[in-house]
Amino acid sequence: MNVEATISNIFKVGLVQMTSSDVIDENIKSAEALIRQAAAQGAEFVLTPEMTTLFGSDSQQMMASIFTEQEDTSWRYFAALAKELNIWLLLGSIAVKKGDKAANRSFLLSPEGKKVVSYDKIHMFDVDLPGEKQYRESNAYQAGDQAVLGELPWGKVGLSICYDLRFPYLYRMLAQAGAMMLTVPAAFTYVTGKAHWHTLLQARAIENGAYLFAPAQVGDHANGRKTYGHSLIIDPWGQILGDGGEEVGVTIAEIDLNNVIEARNRIAALTHDKNVAIVEKV
Repeated sequence: MNVEATISNIFKVGLVQMTSSDVIDENIKSAEALIRQAAAQGAEFVLTPEMTTLFGSDSQQMMASIFTEQEDTSWRYFAALAKELNIWLLLGSIAVKKGDKAANRSFLLSPEGKKVVSYDKIHMFDVDLPGEKQYRESNAYQAGDQAVLGELPWGKVGLSICYDLRFPYLYRMLAQAGAMMLTVPAAFTYVTGKAHWHTLLQARAIENGAYLFAPAQVGDHANGRKTYGHSLIIDPWGQILGDGGEEVGVTIAEIDLNNVIEARNRIAALTHDKNVAIVEKV
């Protein structure tokens, strides 16, 4: 079955790539400058990375520096900036207090300066990497339990954060619910990024026939962690339209959602899923 074309589905997207520190005010200023740069280059939808406002602090320092969503002023600052610049803005994520832990929360902000939706990272990065320290995100963060869709003027967008990228079912659910664009703000480690970042993002784009927007942290951070960068804009056929490399800056590309329609009509895999039983022979 063919997917019908939509109107007003061409726009410019801008990805912010930055090296956030453990000083919130500095990070806000850095992010603002890059968001303004993206908007000046014509981006109508701008996205920032995971942990835009605070990165590299230990758990105790982080909890002493953050607030509940109701008390936090940083996302409201970016909401006002979105209104001033007349852009849609995805604040890739910030840490907000949620009980005795934090939530890794993404905010979709409108040109009216309003929060449209927010999303809490579902999958916690609890891994042991050879040659690196242990990562136990669940020690400080409480996992989310809801997939989230947002409505943009051009179509629906599905939200995710970083480690979520390794769980294809989430993106399948979002695409089958109508998402034509998928967002993956991230702070991939240099080791895992170099090995898997491009491949995973291209796979999620291809298998769902969707655009992937993945703004990333890059470089050396306060706690000694090194992130991979390479913010990526990928089309529904898996082609890379923009790659931020390993420097702070912005990446801009024109998006045409007719390409989603074309890709899904050519290979209608979203309608072909089967529920099958596993048979184990012993």
